[in-house]
Amino acid sequence: MVIAGLVIVALAALIHLYIFALESLTWTSDRTRAVFGTTPEQAAQTRQLAFNQGFYNLFLAIEVVAGIVAFALGAAPVGIALVLAGAGSMVLAGVVLVASDRSKARAALIQMLPPLIGVIVGGIGLI
Repeated sequence: MVIAGLVIVALAALIHLYIFALESLTWTSDRTRAVFGTTPEQAAQTRQLAFNQGFYNLFLAIEVVAGIVAFALGAAPVGIALVLAGAGSMVLAGVVLVASDRSKARAALIQMLPPLIGVIVGGIGLI
């Protein structure tokens, strides 16, 4: 079960890497604007904020991946701590997103369900 949980949080890390790319690398492109529902003007005005926010998603993904690597290399307590910190932050970011704007519920679920499920599954395996 622990390995299954790690696979699921790895998926969450991939999702957050994708979000990083959208927010920090392609924010003003037509495709990314369609994903976020922004106009060219809105995208131009929020580019700097999105760039910064994208890096938060990158850092969460790196934290989870570092935890998975640490676990795989035999440093289970360090790995679990990193995975829990990164995945927990992903879940909480999703909670904040939906709490701040109910119309973003779908995006929040995409952001928070994989890490939440991964932590639950992995936690069951640790018990």
